[in-house]
Amino acid sequence: MGSEDLKIGVVGFGLRAGLWRHAHKPGQGSEVTIVCDTSERGRADAAARIPTARVTGELQELIDSGIDAVLVLTPDNQHAAVAVRTLKAGIPTFCEKPLDITIEAADSILQAAYESGTRLYVGHNMRHMPVVVQMRELIEQGRIGEVKAVWCRHFVGHGGDYYFKDWHSERKNVTSLLLQKGAHDIDVIHWLAGGYARRVSAVGELAVYGKVTDRSDNSTKRMGEWFSLENWPPTEQHGLAERIDVEDISMMNMVLDNGVLASYQQCHFTPDYWRNYTVIGTKGRIENFGDGSGERIGLWTKRTPGYAEPDETFTIQDGEGGHGGADPRLIAEFLRFASDGGPTQTSPVAARQAVAAGVLAAESLRSDGGAREVPALPAGLVAYFESGQPASVPSS
Repeated sequence: MGSEDLKIGVVGFGLRAGLWRHAHKPGQGSEVTIVCDTSERGRADAAARIPTARVTGELQELIDSGIDAVLVLTPDNQHAAVAVRTLKAGIPTFCEKPLDITIEAADSILQAAYESGTRLYVGHNMRHMPVVVQMRELIEQGRIGEVKAVWCRHFVGHGGDYYFKDWHSERKNVTSLLLQKGAHDIDVIHWLAGGYARRVSAVGELAVYGKVTDRSDNSTKRMGEWFSLENWPPTEQHGLAERIDVEDISMMNMVLDNGVLASYQQCHFTPDYWRNYTVIGTKGRIENFGDGSGERIGLWTKRTPGYAEPDETFTIQDGEGGHGGADPRLIAEFLRFASDGGPTQTSPVAARQAVAAGVLAAESLRSDGGAREVPALPAGLVAYFESGQPASVPSS
């Protein structure tokens, strides 16, 4: 590309549209030149925030515009519909997490990237979050020995505002919040454990928000227009979505392909909002207390008769930008990958495995809570992505 800026397109200018700021740096390597959104609100927001960009409601116009890379930031159930087309058009594609809301749709994205030889990157930004990166470094240093168990408790204190007042509240859009919200954490569990879930089971309920009768049509609004810490307690939330058919509490168990056992618990009506990871190995364990800058990670390596303070404590690092600096690092890595290739911290295969685990866990919790086996990807597809996505499909 020489010294010219990469020309970046954005599809979907909604909840995750803020990522455009990290890609729009005219004269510094990249510029958002076109935005596509099917809604009048999305197009108006894009025009106001990026006045130099062309704005359209037609995906084909974006595809034909000569862009060098694209950010797919649509609602989850439209990821494959857009990403398959941009990949087949040869445009390096950033697909926001989760990859999509069904295993079949997720697999179609990977297949399109494989068949076209076009670079695919999935926006699992927590692989760039300091708390996760620091915990993984402790594991890789051998501080807790061989990992045998990973537990995650996710206190989604903003759940009533974030997920039960807009399109997230319906299965047709997200499959479940165990998938939509949990895909982050399932991917982190896989990354910390060094394996993928091969068998999952789950239980869950719509325990609180289904009983709240104050409902409204929020289709013309954005989350920032209704969010408030004063929306409490959960039973007194107001303006919930007219239709809610996703669970507000879920608990999931996993058996990974390397023998690690894992669990993930998600609750959308807690007063606090953070994730707690515990990783137990053959020589000790680590656990985070808070997941933001200045909070801490504890390491235990000595045996004690009861509760003890950590043997060592590590301060969670800071970073500028969303999610502890993860969002700017995520986009910077994508832009470098789109331009030059090379290894990345995120993984399309891992993104698919997180979707598969979440989809099957939702199926389990909505039936008998029994175990579901995660279908494997074709070996050739896995090898292609693990080799760094060479420019063309490897010969068979």
